Amino acid sequence: MQPEINIFNTVSELTDKLAEVFYSHIGTLCRRQPKVNIVLSGGNTPQLLYRKIASHIAFSSQVDDWNKVHFFWGDERCVPPHHSESNFGMANRYLLRALNITVSNIHRIHGESRPEDEAVRYSGEIRSHVATRNSIPVFDWVFLGMGDDGHTASIFPDQMSLLYADAICAVAVHPQSGQQRITLTGKSLINAGRITFMVTGSTKAQRVKEIIHDEPASKLYPARYIKPLRGKLEWFLDKEAAGLL
Repeated sequence: MQPEINIFNTVSELTDKLAEVFYSHIGTLCRRQPKVNIVLSGGNTPQLLYRKIASHIAFSSQVDDWNKVHFFWGDERCVPPHHSESNFGMANRYLLRALNITVSNIHRIHGESRPEDEAVRYSGEIRSHVATRNSIPVFDWVFLGMGDDGHTASIFPDQMSLLYADAICAVAVHPQSGQQRITLTGKSLINAGRITFMVTGSTKAQRVKEIIHDEPASKLYPARYIKPLRGKLEWFLDKEAAGLL
C-alpha cells in the first residue's frame, strides 16, 4: 500500500488542515456506525494539533453525537495522570476538555499502576469496547508521531519484537532513560481503519525519506512497519520533515 503524503509549508498549516479532517472524518464515521474508536498520540506535534482542534471548536457540530466517540492511547509513560509527561494529561488538557468528552468515553492507560499489570488490564478494557478481527482490535483511526530514531508509539528500534507480539498491549522501555511505558503493539496498530502519522522538523527528514521510499535503512525503524492491513495510511508532514523527499 502506498501512503498518501500531505506536505505543508508550516506546522500551523498542517494542524489547520488536520483539525478540519479530524472533525469531518469523525462526523462521517458517526453517521455510519454506532461507535467510533480513536487512538491518540503523545508528543509535541500532537499537542499542537489538539490545541488547533480545540480552537476550531465551531466545527464540532459536524459530529452529530460525541457520545459515540471513544478515545484510547497508543502509548503512555509510567507516570500518574497529572504528571507533566503524561500523554493522557496532555490530551485531556488541550483536547478532551474542550470537546466536553464524557468520562466513560475516555479510556486512559493507568501509567501510575504496575506496568505488567496495566498492560493486561488495558488490553482487557480495549477488548471490552473495540470490535476485533482475528482477535485483534480494529480501531477506526490511529494518530501516531515518529521520533528521530524512527520509533512510533513506544515501539523502539531495540524492541522490534513489539511489532509482532500477540498481545494487544505490552511494556516497553525507553532505550536512553530506562523509563517504562505501556504501548499498543504493532498488530494492534496495523488493524486500524485509518492511520495518520504527524511528523515535523528537519531532524526527522532522513528517516521520513528512508521510510517513504522504502529504502533498506528503514528496516531498522519501527514506524516503517505500521501500515494498515486494509485501511488508509497517510503522512502529514511540514516542509522540513519532507525536505529530502
